[in-house]
Amino acid sequence: MSEFTVHTADTAPQGAKESLEASKKTVGFVPNLHGVMAEQPALLEAYKAMTGLSAKTGLSAVEQQVVFQTSNFENGCTYCVAAHSVISDGQKVPAEVTEALRTGKPLADARLEALATYTRKTVVDRGWVSAEDRQAFYDAGYTKADALAVIVLVSMKVLSNYTNHIAETPLDAAFQPREWQKPAA
Repeated sequence: MSEFTVHTADTAPQGAKESLEASKKTVGFVPNLHGVMAEQPALLEAYKAMTGLSAKTGLSAVEQQVVFQTSNFENGCTYCVAAHSVISDGQKVPAEVTEALRTGKPLADARLEALATYTRKTVVDRGWVSAEDRQAFYDAGYTKADALAVIVLVSMKVLSNYTNHIAETPLDAAFQPREWQKPAA
């Protein structure tokens, strides 16, 4: 049982009410993650700002999901893997890409696998990606700007993954069909 409240627009602290109302308009419901984040309006605002900025990174929707899901997997975020699986389904991310990301298996597409590998190293090594690993990323066709875009997207996932860890955010009904547990190593 979590010590955190999943706020609604009615119960949220001042500074988060409008944001939760906007979530409901945009998504059709207030995701539990947003409800938990509302306890600290600055966190909810930062997360939503990062969400908006993700589209400006130059990475495609599929590439963004590769970064998000690799981060979610490495951080063991059950809520975010489920949510991004549903989001990926809606964005027409190929099912084999989503399933590989959910299971931690290599991606068949070499370029996307290079992105997943680079992201994994960014997360696991806390940003200390070696020159060799950066070069492998560039050799796959990615740029220095893309390397920095990964940091933007991983930063967004830190906000959500860590919030879900400490708040034990309950999975929304909309995401339950894609419920996830990290596979045993």
